[in-house]
Amino acid sequence: MPSVTAIAKCPGLIFVRPRFDVYREISTAIHAIFKRYTDLVEGVALDEAYLDVTENKQNITYASTIARHIKTAIFQETQLTATAGVSINKFLAKMASGQNKPNGLTVILPEQAIEFVEQLPIEKFHGIGEVTAAKMHSLGIHTGADLKTRSLLELTHHFGKAGHYYYKIARA
Repeated sequence: MPSVTAIAKCPGLIFVRPRFDVYREISTAIHAIFKRYTDLVEGVALDEAYLDVTENKQNITYASTIARHIKTAIFQETQLTATAGVSINKFLAKMASGQNKPNGLTVILPEQAIEFVEQLPIEKFHGIGEVTAAKMHSLGIHTGADLKTRSLLELTHHFGKAGHYYYKIARA
């Protein structure tokens, strides 16, 4: 949240100086842990990445097992907790990671994907902000199920290039 909002909500708030050198050092250590399992790591931020572990260096069958191993290693080596989401694509993995914070692990199995997306409120979708959610609400789109009823043509008409993304994520 913006600093102005935070201070309004908590007048006694104390701000501490960021330590970006420490953040980068820990991020490097965490990414090294990821690399023990796969070279297919897409860094998103200092504290976030997507990993494709379909074929992994440890020959572990289940992605959820790999996620547990990674969470354990992160804690043992950095004393930090980590939240993980596991699913069939990046969108669903991101949505899964937001379900059980902090220090959670959520798995959305392939057979759960469509139902998960359909029941999800539109404002919870990764990539749909406040303004877009309001526009979707004005069009009668409140859930993933509502979004799924809209055609690619209609979504691109209202949302431009992003309409393609919305069309795809509504279908898991």
